[in-house]
Amino acid sequence: MAKSHDERIAVLTFASVYPHYVTKVEKKGRTVEELHQVIMWLTGFTERTLQKHIKGGTTFEEFFAAAKLNPNAHLITGAICGYCVEEIENPLTQKVRYLDKLVDELAKGTMEKILRSA
Repeated sequence: MAKSHDERIAVLTFASVYPHYVTKVEKKGRTVEELHQVIMWLTGFTERTLQKHIKGGTTFEEFFAAAKLNPNAHLITGAICGYCVEEIENPLTQKVRYLDKLVDELAKGTMEKILRSA
């Protein structure tokens, strides 16, 4: 991945992308509550902390710096946005793509599959 791509992701605000996540899951009959469950699983955030990030101007860099990534996040594999998530070298870009992949899976699948357990 080009460095400029990683830099763009770092400064992108979570709040600017969040409405797209909501639209994507709701179009497939899923709920905002399920979306939040998935985000909280990945990040370790509480609902209150998540709301602060949604309302604030938190960049993805700040968002994931504050997160305590789920120990099973490495089990998230497959392609998203043309990239194989397990092969992404930039740690922040990989975390953002983990989130993208989980949102994509929520739109398509079941919570049991999404909330991976080793």
